[in-house]
Amino acid sequence: MMMSLVLVLAGCGAGASGGGGNDEAGEAERVQIESDAAQEDNAQEIKTGESLTIQTADITETATFYPLKIDDTAMEVLAVKAADGTIRTAFNTCEVCYGSGRGYYKQEGDTLVCQNCGNRFSTDQVEVQSRGCNPWPIFDENKTTTDDTITISYDFLSESKTAFENWKQSY
Repeated sequence: MMMSLVLVLAGCGAGASGGGGNDEAGEAERVQIESDAAQEDNAQEIKTGESLTIQTADITETATFYPLKIDDTAMEVLAVKAADGTIRTAFNTCEVCYGSGRGYYKQEGDTLVCQNCGNRFSTDQVEVQSRGCNPWPIFDENKTTTDDTITISYDFLSESKTAFENWKQSY
């Protein structure tokens, strides 16, 4: 199971690059970039006719991040179990901040935090709330759900890749 590394960039405001001579922040940013590169190297490549399949038994209240590549575009899907027991899915990119390159989420407790603007978003709102600074939802009509799996098709993933064109690249 692939898990995201959570780092706090000391001395940085939301959306800041961590520069300005702060060695600790610069080191944390370097480690984050290396972690992102390692995840990209481990990304599942989804090709035409294939799908991303998530095992529902693997999903807990801690978000699971699924790095993938569609036509050389790095993307990430997140899945999390809400307090009501339902499994929620979304793209790990912010509907508002995605173009910044930092518009992605990391989990703190039961909250997802946008790495661009710092907006905090309850995991219970994943796939429920849309059209704001929140994870880009993957609704029921865009996936196939059974008791054991959630399947997201190449076609839908490919249609969505434009939201990831600058993802984790502009620091």
